[in-house]
Amino acid sequence: MFDLLFVDATVVDGTGRPRYQADLGVQGDTITDIGNLKGAPAERTINAKGLALTPGFIDIHSHADIVPYGDRYESLMEPLLRQGITTFVGGNCGLGLAPVPEPHREFIHTYWEAFSSRKLHEEIEWDDMAGFIDFLTRRGTALNIALLTPHAMLRIGAVGTETRHAHPDETAQMARWLEEALDQGSIGMSTGLQYFPGSQSHVTELIDLARVLSRKRGVFTSHLRSYSATLPQAIDEVALVGSEADVPIQISHLFWIPDYTPTLNKLMHHALVLGSEIHKRVKLPLPLDFAAAELLQKIHQRRESGEVSINIDAMPTSAGFTHLLAFFPPYIFNSKNKEELIAKLRDKKMRKRIRRDIEKGDTKDWPHDGDTNWSMNFFKMMGWTTAFIMSVGSEKNRHLEGMNLVEIGKMWKMHPFDAAVELLLQEDGKVLVFETATYPGDDFVERSVYASISDPNVSIVTDSILMGYGRPSHLFYDCYPKFFQRYVRETGMVSLETGVRKCSGLSADSMGLPRRGYLKRNYFADLVLFDPDTIRTNSSFEKPDVYPDGIKMVVVNGQVVVDGNRYLGDKLAGAVVTH
Repeated sequence: MFDLLFVDATVVDGTGRPRYQADLGVQGDTITDIGNLKGAPAERTINAKGLALTPGFIDIHSHADIVPYGDRYESLMEPLLRQGITTFVGGNCGLGLAPVPEPHREFIHTYWEAFSSRKLHEEIEWDDMAGFIDFLTRRGTALNIALLTPHAMLRIGAVGTETRHAHPDETAQMARWLEEALDQGSIGMSTGLQYFPGSQSHVTELIDLARVLSRKRGVFTSHLRSYSATLPQAIDEVALVGSEADVPIQISHLFWIPDYTPTLNKLMHHALVLGSEIHKRVKLPLPLDFAAAELLQKIHQRRESGEVSINIDAMPTSAGFTHLLAFFPPYIFNSKNKEELIAKLRDKKMRKRIRRDIEKGDTKDWPHDGDTNWSMNFFKMMGWTTAFIMSVGSEKNRHLEGMNLVEIGKMWKMHPFDAAVELLLQEDGKVLVFETATYPGDDFVERSVYASISDPNVSIVTDSILMGYGRPSHLFYDCYPKFFQRYVRETGMVSLETGVRKCSGLSADSMGLPRRGYLKRNYFADLVLFDPDTIRTNSSFEKPDVYPDGIKMVVVNGQVVVDGNRYLGDKLAGAVVTH
């Protein structure tokens, strides 16, 4: 007898092959049969006529792993499950909760607190990857979770917060911690090369660590060192790591930000703002994805030639999001703890130096590992309007969420830079921001990611940072429904079959996740049942926390966790996925 039996479904199996009509039976946590199963006994039979039955969506670039605890855990996971995500990969961009090396642990606590606004060290009871996985297994998870080992945690442990390259003995220590984490269940290592401390790493350090991944069959993922003028060099760097170490590479959330001379940057910004205003009234068919299209072609040529195994993911949105301090020079982080970092922001001489380096720094000087040439100097590239407040740590400044620094500066009668520093001081450093060339939710600017989003070999991801407060990105609620609505149904850029593959099978293969991502016999029963004709987003920048339409059922390891409008995430049906 089946526990679940879907009859008359349109099966889209995650391979990219044409859809077909069939029934699908589930026993326990496994798909046990696909075919003509009408009349077979089942605990529950679901009429799936006219609906697409697909593998659960696999979000391979998420930060949902930083909230696996607390009384609100199930509700924080609800937006992910309601949009069809059944598995996510955490520990991305070099940031994660394990391992926690003893040296320089105090600054690791500062790193965590800046992103989560919580004193995680008071809640965390583990030191290594084995302890974290044991905690997740004992507590239970709402979704399946696979974990990358975060490079930044290894580097802070070995090198501390100094802005320099690692010494050979320090790299060797990082390699030992990495090997231990992989042996304990991690599926690879993530790097955040645009962020401190990843920005201080030399390519030889990355190759040495990648060789550990090669021995242990892990994956090397990278938030690249640059996404602007030196993006080609950044791609060359990780491709070199992949070829030298013989390890698969995953390029995280591919996008492109123009960076020309200051005059051309201003003209480009004005042109984008004007284009956005016109686009609201008349849809402009202007291509903004030419740079990404050319880079994608070169990446695919490298892969097809056998030079390197390289995969890519992207987000269907016009705005990224990160910590406000990421836009500051890396030397601000050369601090023992949060108190020392905050003291630098209070120091008038230091503030003068920071502003000068923001306004005069060289954003095109590869490899961006100096004090004044960091590639996330978005204030210089896109102006002070680039940062819109996503979340703050206190209630007193909640009214600022959704505003940009120019607006806040006018309100407080100060320069946008001083407004940024003042807000960081008031919020004890806990400020997350959206970054965008115009405004979050701009359909015109989103055209710049068309090439990536429509490419059959690019996975779709959310980059989720779930906190339960602030203004979340719409992606945390609608990434996959929006993708199927806009890019599959409305524009026809992607077929339904290819779209499902980009959200499931391709992602599973990129990360080496066993028995997931496909509808096949003896694979885990992670399933999404949705209506291709009605699936749609209801989210916007102004009101992101609205659930989508068209998702009829979500199943994790054979257990129904979304049933129509009902959320059953308290079942904690997920599992920790390891190699």
